[in-house]
Amino acid sequence: MSNAVATLPAAIISMGIDEPTWNALKNSIYPGARDDSVVMAVSYCKARQLDPLMKPVHLVPMSVKDALTNSYEMRDVVMPGIGLYRIQADRSGNHAGDKEPEFGPDVTKTLGEVEITFPEWCQYTVLKERPDGSISEYHAKEYWLENYATAGKNTQAPNAMWRKRPYGQLAKCAEAQALRKAWPEVGQQPTAEEMEGKSLDISDVRDVTPPKETQTPLTPPHYPSDKFNTNLEGWEKMIASGSKKAEAVIATVSTKFTLSEEQKEIIRKLEPIDANH
Repeated sequence: MSNAVATLPAAIISMGIDEPTWNALKNSIYPGARDDSVVMAVSYCKARQLDPLMKPVHLVPMSVKDALTNSYEMRDVVMPGIGLYRIQADRSGNHAGDKEPEFGPDVTKTLGEVEITFPEWCQYTVLKERPDGSISEYHAKEYWLENYATAGKNTQAPNAMWRKRPYGQLAKCAEAQALRKAWPEVGQQPTAEEMEGKSLDISDVRDVTPPKETQTPLTPPHYPSDKFNTNLEGWEKMIASGSKKAEAVIATVSTKFTLSEEQKEIIRKLEPIDANH
């Protein structure tokens, strides 16, 4: 064993990584990263039977808030790349392909000191083969303004990559969401592309559950208007066929979401006027 190999991190040696592979990881795959950060990435890959040289995960420098000190510090965080979710979908054996991404209308805005034109949204669809041979579609719609990475903490201007590739970057975010919906077993961690330029809060591990006598029921999130409009046609068919009443639909949806009075009224109007006569 050469002297160079002897200086390899013990954790790397225990994982069977040799000197050439370590040099490739340090100099080509994760250039500039600290040894312990590269070890984290390799450990992640080993646990999931992935080849670290394919770079299925990224080391993302992030501003991390520590709950104990209430201060931010920069750390390398291991995050899956969109390539990892593609690999895992392919390994499932039932990935039936993707549809061409659909983009919303172009929007031109001045963000910070930068004027940029970008698609308002992107919808990505992945196809999954069912055991009976049928194909199911899983859609994800992501908005550019909710996903783009800023050039810094004190500016709203997009970073260089999001200025250069406003369509491509948003499509990756929508694709990652669609893959998670189709194959939830791949994990729910956001990808490096989705978290680029964002901060991460590390919460204290203390139990902050209030005593039972002071607990208040959690309010479900409001039903997103785009999801509501998408499901409206299905509810209308159920109500028209008599398989469900409007109030039953409202009750079912309300177990997961908070419907506005306007949304409830729209559902009630789907019921024929003579349905209760």
